[in-house]
Amino acid sequence: MKLSDSTLSLLKNFSTINQSILFKQGTKLRTISVMKNILAEATISEELPKDFGIYDLGQFLNGLSLHNNPDLDFQEDNYVVIKEGRSRSKYFFADPQVIVTPPERPMNLPSEDVTFDLSTEQLDKLLKAAAIYQLPDLAVVGANGVVKIVVRDKKNDTSNDFAITVGETDKQFSFNFKVENIKILPGNYEVVVSSKLLSRFSSKNQDLTYFIALEPDSTFE
Repeated sequence: MKLSDSTLSLLKNFSTINQSILFKQGTKLRTISVMKNILAEATISEELPKDFGIYDLGQFLNGLSLHNNPDLDFQEDNYVVIKEGRSRSKYFFADPQVIVTPPERPMNLPSEDVTFDLSTEQLDKLLKAAAIYQLPDLAVVGANGVVKIVVRDKKNDTSNDFAITVGETDKQFSFNFKVENIKILPGNYEVVVSSKLLSRFSSKNQDLTYFIALEPDSTFE
């Protein structure tokens, strides 16, 4: 079996959420952070032939890069053979018990209180501004009839900030995130936020969804 570039990009992104992953037979990839505040799931074009665990996903992907067009052979029970031409790598699976895995049940939002679209350009600018100004917080703020996404330092009233207007609202709210938790692939997303401290980022480009927890100091009126 060969992995497509899109699947490799997904896996690289998932490795930033959790270094370990339990692959399940079929076409669905799911991961959850160790703190259980970020969950990601996607459908891929390949069909995985079996369940298997990888403890260090980054290392596994780096190992694949030793080959130009690797083929994965899953015939053995406890390892995969990565091969191309005369080159061979043997990579052993991890015990599933040592991997933090998502719950089996589907994830759903407890409520859908605010919805807006977020483009890849907007997302890129927000994260770039957070890096330039060294801002740790991202907030979805509803005030004065509009919805804005603001990167800021909420503990410092005189910090720099950067904001983009993404919609309209008749509500007042401040849904707070940590910038470090916005670990999503570039793309266009529909974002739905629940006042029960959970959000969903649904990609418009592929079957990919992130659930990201809000900070406890979020407010909704």
